[in-house]
Amino acid sequence: MSTPTRVYLARLAGVAVFDPNGDQVGRVRDAVARLRPTQRPPEVVGLVAEMPMRRRIFLSLNRITSIDADAVVLGSGTLNLRRFEKRPNELLVLQELLDRRVQVDPGGQAGSVVDVAMECSRGGEWSLARVAVREQTGRLTRRGHLHQVEWERVRGLSGIADSRGTANLLSVLEDMRPADLANALQDLPDARRNEIAAALDDERLADVLSELPEHDQVEILAALDRERAADVLEEMDPDDAADLLSELPPPEQDVLLDLMQPDEADPVRQLLKYTPGTAGSVMTSEPVILPPDATVAEALARIREPQLSPAIAAQVFVSRAPMTTPTGRYLGMVHFQRLLREPPADLLGGIVVNDIDPLRPTTPLPEITRRMATYDLVAMPVIDRNNRLVGAVTVDDVLDHLLPRDWRDRDAAGHPRTAEPTLDGADG
Repeated sequence: MSTPTRVYLARLAGVAVFDPNGDQVGRVRDAVARLRPTQRPPEVVGLVAEMPMRRRIFLSLNRITSIDADAVVLGSGTLNLRRFEKRPNELLVLQELLDRRVQVDPGGQAGSVVDVAMECSRGGEWSLARVAVREQTGRLTRRGHLHQVEWERVRGLSGIADSRGTANLLSVLEDMRPADLANALQDLPDARRNEIAAALDDERLADVLSELPEHDQVEILAALDRERAADVLEEMDPDDAADLLSELPPPEQDVLLDLMQPDEADPVRQLLKYTPGTAGSVMTSEPVILPPDATVAEALARIREPQLSPAIAAQVFVSRAPMTTPTGRYLGMVHFQRLLREPPADLLGGIVVNDIDPLRPTTPLPEITRRMATYDLVAMPVIDRNNRLVGAVTVDDVLDHLLPRDWRDRDAAGHPRTAEPTLDGADG
């Protein structure tokens, strides 16, 4: 292996993994170490890489030709695609050791683990050899000294940690997409997962919750105090908040809705009234809505707002005032491609399209799917009996409800990392 003889593993988190052809196949998420019956440091046997579609696989160190701060390069384009499952005698270094409270001999100085290094012996064996530990000072305004010490000098690295912080693991996870972070949280023990979730800010936690299975959403929300839970619900899209609240008993729903700001709670309450499996139950109540006298330039500026999802930003819905749902009379919609072709000063009322019948709140999901496929749409308006726009159903709303209920759950089937499916010449 062409690589330094000492590698600090937290610095590898997120580093791209390439096959011999230079094609990216995934990113490093952790390192796997095998515990030994003696007092010798654990042997590092491989890395965990995350591929597209959030699949995590095992990469044996024997298959890796180089490791550096910018890339991990494999010696073969043949990948073992079995989803990684940790064995009983193994340790996930970053997941289980970062932020662990330890003591350094001699003297028993207390601190927390910031990083762990693996070193290569003359025989080519990699072991966990050094630990970066930051002292605990007991003073909020002062960071303790950082020490790099041999593995054998650190007490508290084995067994179950009594208490851990979250700062160092959060720093490893902070650049992940919400869906990838949600995937990583599912790999953590429940208590650790709840600690990490509670340490995220409200907006970040709201984004992550939307990507988790319903049972995990409920458990994380239940671990928060009610005021914090209400704050997080306010940061979620109304349809996602309504889906989460629908998993709770009605009395708990009412408590959380009462704690939310009225203008945030009202659209969620409305969505909870619709029958499951209908347009009303899956729609978002906050699509992009503009009046007919708005210009093309104003519409383009609106859909460029970074917080909008691609499906929501793909079109502008045009209606009479008021502009919040339920709006005034619905007039039609304009796709963003049409906006790109029109002069910036033109008015939306002159280019609006209304030749496709809108959905009703009671329209069932199979009918929504058929109509969206027929007209090649990524979103459709939903209007009430008074022709007022009450929301829009997007393609991601439909997929989320048509896929199996447990589609976000990680594959929990445990299999050995031998005789597994492979992919030759994987290009990611």
